Amino acid sequence: MIPTQQSDSARLITPTMLVLFLVLATVPLWIARVGLYPYLGIEILIWSLYALAFNLVLGTAGLPSFGHGAYFGIGAYAFGLCQFNVVANLWICLAAAFAIAGLAGALVALFISHRRGIYYAFMTIAFGQIFWTLAIKSHKITGGEDGLLKIARLPADLGFASFDLAGNVAFYYFVLIVFGLAVIALWRLVHSPYGRVIAAIKQSETRAAHLGYNVWLYKASIFTLSAAVSGFAGGLFAMAQLAAFPDVMSLHQSGYVVMMTLVGGGLVSFWGPVVGVFLFLIARDVIGALTNAWMLYFGLLFIAVVLFRPEGVAGAITAAWQNRSLHSMRQQGGSALRLLFGGGRWR
Repeated sequence: MIPTQQSDSARLITPTMLVLFLVLATVPLWIARVGLYPYLGIEILIWSLYALAFNLVLGTAGLPSFGHGAYFGIGAYAFGLCQFNVVANLWICLAAAFAIAGLAGALVALFISHRRGIYYAFMTIAFGQIFWTLAIKSHKITGGEDGLLKIARLPADLGFASFDLAGNVAFYYFVLIVFGLAVIALWRLVHSPYGRVIAAIKQSETRAAHLGYNVWLYKASIFTLSAAVSGFAGGLFAMAQLAAFPDVMSLHQSGYVVMMTLVGGGLVSFWGPVVGVFLFLIARDVIGALTNAWMLYFGLLFIAVVLFRPEGVAGAITAAWQNRSLHSMRQQGGSALRLLFGGGRWR
């Protein structure tokens, strides 16, 4: 029996999660053998976490945020600045990335949560550009266009043991553990009563308000949470790159996560952003090795998805699986009816 979406939503860990985590755990064993570099696995995990965080706003809440790269970048800078100026502790610096990006998101949410539609989208772009400009102009703090360099991969100190994360394999498994915990938390959030209210607001803000929900507060809180988790992913990205650059806060970088989410099917599937990140980064590395115009081909894929499969790749796969299951059930039902009534003879 295939578990339904409803039965999966009640679980802490779903079969899909287990399969995904098991596959990801084997990546360092074979990724180099298929012609890809090991660092790509780290990128996929970090960008997947970022895209899942972004999808809290776009897919779950239906809020068009097109400047989300700002919070990813703020988290990266916060991690580096904490390491240099406060304390070189992994957990404190990641917490700083989460908190400072969340504060920036909360500040923006105060100004935009009463808006909707195109006005909401334009204001997210405007604030994103403000943060990007501040990162470039604040040379003494952020390093300006050169970025914040020499960020270290701090060891994971658990008190009873300390793990060195300088190597790519060790860092990959650290990010995988963090990614797994974050996925479980986000899954539970989306399928919690809070998440269902957010989904109801996506369907109709007016109806949700008439039911007594504070729509402004829910919109502000989900945007803040999305920014905070994006910043956390940015902190991991700063560790991965050993630097923080203002480019990740730019408008076109914010556009990348939108494309990943929509192509993957984030509007209808929790796993859509992960699918989109995988397709985007594989296209960048595989097609990019053949031609500099790889973005042209991904852009064509994006157009095709929007025109013919607006539910995205994950949505199309889910729909095909459901149709197959429905067809199988009909066949089984028909066979049962023929057995009962169609035989014509009793023996």
